[in-house]
Amino acid sequence: MAEKLTALADELIGGRAGDWDGAGAIPLELIRSAGAAGLLCAQVPAEYGGPGLSSADNGELTAHVGGLCSSFRSLMTSQGMAAWAIQRLGGLRQRQEYLPRLTGGELAAVAFSEPQAGSDLSAITTSIETDGDSIVLTGQKVWTTGATYADLIVVFGRLGDGAAAVVVPTSAPGVTIERIAAPLGCRAAGHANVTFDSVRLPATCLLGGAGQSVALVVTAALTYGRLSVAWGCAGILRSCLREVTRFARTREQFGERIGGHQLVARHIAGLLVDERTATRAAEHASHCWDERSPDMIIAAVQAKYVASTQASRGAATAVQVLASAGAHDGSAVARAYRDAKLMEIIEGSTEICQLILADHALSTTA
Repeated sequence: MAEKLTALADELIGGRAGDWDGAGAIPLELIRSAGAAGLLCAQVPAEYGGPGLSSADNGELTAHVGGLCSSFRSLMTSQGMAAWAIQRLGGLRQRQEYLPRLTGGELAAVAFSEPQAGSDLSAITTSIETDGDSIVLTGQKVWTTGATYADLIVVFGRLGDGAAAVVVPTSAPGVTIERIAAPLGCRAAGHANVTFDSVRLPATCLLGGAGQSVALVVTAALTYGRLSVAWGCAGILRSCLREVTRFARTREQFGERIGGHQLVARHIAGLLVDERTATRAAEHASHCWDERSPDMIIAAVQAKYVASTQASRGAATAVQVLASAGAHDGSAVARAYRDAKLMEIIEGSTEICQLILADHALSTTA
């Protein structure tokens, strides 16, 4: 199945990433086709209509797509996070209701961040109030990846003294989606700000019932997202390495191909090491996921931190080697440069990852 999905990604994306990046959009029907084929949330089990891939297999698929188009890979991350949140937080009936829709062509986003709650998600103020057989959702979310395309948004908010997640149809009265017009990276990923103005929904849209701790509810989805981003960054590095080696084999300066110049060779070696390092970190985290290891959460943070910082550095290296050939906005490495920088911010910034890793070391290292 993984091979079929990889071939489908090649067919659907091909060489279109640059055009989508320039237009700031991916054709909606193409995204729906990918979703209906299981490409967008490939870890959903077969009983709910998904391919049921392991984290390791889905990771390699994600890296492959990340090497083709980070915007499309971002939609895989978003849809996968939504599906995982429903699997992790929802009851059986909710899984039976929503997961087949996400593997059948409907599209989903996940809404965490708010104007005053980015890295500090404990500061979220979006409110979820119960009212008989209904719930009422009020608040604002920012930089919600995929929201421009979404049929459903999994929204995290406050419920009583704790937190909860709600599955919100974007067609519900009171939902307003405002597309972010010119994001730095992943320009076709459908980033949007979303406002919920007293949105009334059936109580069955509330995942998991009563409010739980913010950390528990948010970490459930973020762990999946961090691992997906890590694999996507490995794909960015693979793309940069391909572009750099292709260029270095053919471009001549001072009477020889630039790959023969030692300082250029140093850059190529660094890119190779960065890609291998990012891949190994992601592989370790996926192994922890598949083995249900208690180290899964910290391994995902580590993979996201390593891969995103390596991708940002590696993409900058690729632009440096290609020079003017890579400096125009339509080039693959220029797109990678912008996309990779965004990866250091989303799903927990570099600094937040460092704090989590430091706390882990202080609490576990003798």
